[in-house]
Amino acid sequence: MFIKNELVDWLIVSSVSGLGPARIKQLLNTMTMAELKGKLEHEPMALSLMGAFSNKVGPANLALVEQALNWEDSDPLHHIIYPKHAMYPPLLNELSDPPSLLFIKGDIENLLIPSIAIVGSRSATQSGLTIAHQLASELSTMGLNVISGMAIGIDGAAHQGALDVNGRSFAVLGTGVDIIYPKRHERLYHAIYQQGCIISEFWPQVQPYSGNFPKRNRIISGLSLGTLVVEAARKSGSLITARLAMEQGREVFAVPGNILTGQSQGCHDLLRNGAKLVDNAQDIVEELAPLCHFHLEQVKSRHHIGLDNAFDLPFASLLASVGYETTPIDVVVEHSGKTIELVLEQLLELELQGWVTAVPGGYVKLKRS
Repeated sequence: MFIKNELVDWLIVSSVSGLGPARIKQLLNTMTMAELKGKLEHEPMALSLMGAFSNKVGPANLALVEQALNWEDSDPLHHIIYPKHAMYPPLLNELSDPPSLLFIKGDIENLLIPSIAIVGSRSATQSGLTIAHQLASELSTMGLNVISGMAIGIDGAAHQGALDVNGRSFAVLGTGVDIIYPKRHERLYHAIYQQGCIISEFWPQVQPYSGNFPKRNRIISGLSLGTLVVEAARKSGSLITARLAMEQGREVFAVPGNILTGQSQGCHDLLRNGAKLVDNAQDIVEELAPLCHFHLEQVKSRHHIGLDNAFDLPFASLLASVGYETTPIDVVVEHSGKTIELVLEQLLELELQGWVTAVPGGYVKLKRS
């Protein structure tokens, strides 16, 4: 009952127009959520906010809260979480403006598994779509969630790439969580719902509005250990996500492209500014493997839940232990920190997936294009 009451407090506060996530986080540095709700209900002017609130929380706010609670109760795969919730992604809590609420459709435990964001052009070339699909598929086979914004182009290809190998994909929407936008992605929307999560900070039934899409980009990058950009012109909206990832201290990756078309000029700019060049999934896996393990240890210690069966990043960590020249099995075992029996079992799986091959004297990592 306490948890439900706590959710109600967050819903009431978040329903106040003009009180955004950054301001809520700032206010909670000096008071509890219950105290903040009380002030908004009885003495909003006492908060001394810029553009001070002159109205108390009223019937319209409470009606909105009731609708949200009814939405959550209508389906066991409907969830509303907030920064103090046990299942709120810890990476999002590192932001200066973490979403005060997340409305989620899907298996909520997937949120705690390490993720990679893949974004890029809406008017992508066939080559770009193929690259995004392939990289998403390969990263998904390594156990990573694939996150994007369900836009046409690179976003859709990345989602589909993960789904096609029975991986997990998240769509972060710029609309309410029940609004399918664009309409042509209705089938994709339902597939993501079944194999991952649909996520939005906007209340259910909020319709498409241009100003909301840039806002959701901070969630795409904020949920992810790294962001990969595939085909982005200099004015591409996906560069907003990349910039936010840099500001959030996350890894940024970019795929180089044709220098004659301008279709990848934004990617080239990112590479000049320190993004890591990617021409295969290994470039990303090798960079993120240590971060994934650190993330998982944090999640396990904070949430006391067993993620071992859902995700252990065994293949990514093991792959990082194998070089492009012959690596003896004892070296792989030493670097991986696993038993030789487990190493041999997982190396066989990597070999079947085409990541490594057995050679006289050990194993060799294969370059994948």
